[in-house]
Amino acid sequence: MRHVLRVFWQQLFGRDERARGLRNWHTSIAPDSATSTTFFLLMRRMRVPLITLITIFTVSVVGLTLVPGQDAAGRPAPMDVFDAFYFMSYTATTIGFGELPAAFTAAQRLWVIVTIYLTVVGWAYAIGALLTLLQDRAFRQALAWRRFSRQVARLREPFLLLAGYGRTGELLGRSFDALGQQLVVVDKAQDRIDALDLAAYRVGVPGLAADARNPHHLGLAGLDHPYCTGVLALTDDDEANLAIAMTAALLRPELAVITRTLSRTTAARMRDFGSPTVVNPFDRFGDHLRLALRAPASYQLLSWLEAGPGAELPPRADPPQQGRWVMCGYGRFGRELTADLEAEGLEVTVVETTGNPDRSGGLPAGVQDGTAGAEESVLAAADLGTAVGLVAGTSNDVTNLSLLSAARRRNPDLFLAARQNRPESAPLFAALGVDSLLVPTEVIAHEVYAQLSTPLLWRFLQEMPAQGDDWARRLIERLSRDCGTALPPLWRTDLSPAAAPALHRWLQDGDARLGELLRSPEDRDRPLRVVALLVRRGDEVTVTPDPDLRLRPGDQLLMAGRPADRRAFEALLSDDSLVEYVVHGRHVPSGWIGRRLAGQPAGRR
Repeated sequence: MRHVLRVFWQQLFGRDERARGLRNWHTSIAPDSATSTTFFLLMRRMRVPLITLITIFTVSVVGLTLVPGQDAAGRPAPMDVFDAFYFMSYTATTIGFGELPAAFTAAQRLWVIVTIYLTVVGWAYAIGALLTLLQDRAFRQALAWRRFSRQVARLREPFLLLAGYGRTGELLGRSFDALGQQLVVVDKAQDRIDALDLAAYRVGVPGLAADARNPHHLGLAGLDHPYCTGVLALTDDDEANLAIAMTAALLRPELAVITRTLSRTTAARMRDFGSPTVVNPFDRFGDHLRLALRAPASYQLLSWLEAGPGAELPPRADPPQQGRWVMCGYGRFGRELTADLEAEGLEVTVVETTGNPDRSGGLPAGVQDGTAGAEESVLAAADLGTAVGLVAGTSNDVTNLSLLSAARRRNPDLFLAARQNRPESAPLFAALGVDSLLVPTEVIAHEVYAQLSTPLLWRFLQEMPAQGDDWARRLIERLSRDCGTALPPLWRTDLSPAAAPALHRWLQDGDARLGELLRSPEDRDRPLRVVALLVRRGDEVTVTPDPDLRLRPGDQLLMAGRPADRRAFEALLSDDSLVEYVVHGRHVPSGWIGRRLAGQPAGRR
């Protein structure tokens, strides 16, 4: 934990050492004029009311100095400018101390009556104008932008800039918040930004209702901030995501950029600007279905690991590997999945419904065209009796549900896959018992989480298909046995001198084995319920390493285990006495004095 005074010093005076290395290239973004218009908008709208108040005050003061007055002895005593100003100051504000410095004459009281009514009218006009200004949309937007820019400027920890706070953004927000990852959100819809205040986040998430395609808005959201470490372009508009990826690549080329699209053409245009990670949920679902056809256990493991800690082990899908499939809907999703199924050597019958808004262009030869709403006639032409699987892939959830229900009545043995377009339809698809369901927002959220939460996890997922289905089945059994059917926390451990000082001398000896490190510091004969998923040494990786693997300084480990076992494992990294017991079976004092008396090394090398 960082020192409290140090945190205060950093927040008071700006950057600290962590900012070094986060920025290595700089292109400034000219500030948007909207961020500095609050004061000028206030002055412009309140100019006439303020001039009116000043005029009434000036005329009242001048009148009091001109109206004849007298003192207690009856001698003429005109009021000077200071006394008149003092009197009007407490009269105009309705305080009322009385007649000063002497009792007023009838003429003075008559003039005071006039000024009282004038100031009341002036104040009513000014207050009414101010209330109208506070309700003005432009002024409230200017205040929100100014407040947002200050929140972002005060950030002193690495954060991700999230453009688009739809369903995908909500899923990622909860997942990253559980990891303590700071986010800054930009979305064009005000109601989505308002939802940030209602979300139960552990830390405040600054949000701005603005068009993320505007580079000034991205700059206001922290694109130019030294602690910005990545940009997530996850809006539902491919052109907007392209503009965001282009802006980030040109202005901050060192940042990690992850964006979503439903078009291969747009994905190619995005890759023209740097090397962003482009997620196409339709393409990913096709890859997942092909993996499930070839290696069901590998697909089960992939789905489990991408779902995040706490996710229950999903059931193992068993799609038919031979036979004819029926593809309902030949839009972008239908074309992607049809190509993937045919690449696996499967026969595909495509059925399209007239009026499908997701369809572009004409239908190729061999595609049967049906009428929207006539699911029975459409499926009758597809000959479901001889088919083994059906995919309902239109852009309308009602149509997809109707197709699935009609197909199940005709052939109860069909393997059913579907595309869910709206989150509200989730209970309906669950009640129908679909074998494989594509939820584009969840596919994107899971992949983004896997790439950014633990970078070693993404490398592990890339290496996983080459390991084989039997390997995946054994790993699932091992994780379920040691950690339960709920996915345990995943974390990275660096075996560097700074991160693991107690292990440094042991690692330098050259005979440090992984299995010796995975023993309980309370009873070395009992292994920790921790699974080593991957070891990275430079550019080389070892998946599910053997317990006899020799570790070296600088190795990185991807671990999975229960929280209690994780704490016990991490205690070994910094406690010499625990390492002596776990590795050599010797009990040694943990304090400096005790180690000196016992003849043990007093410090770490």
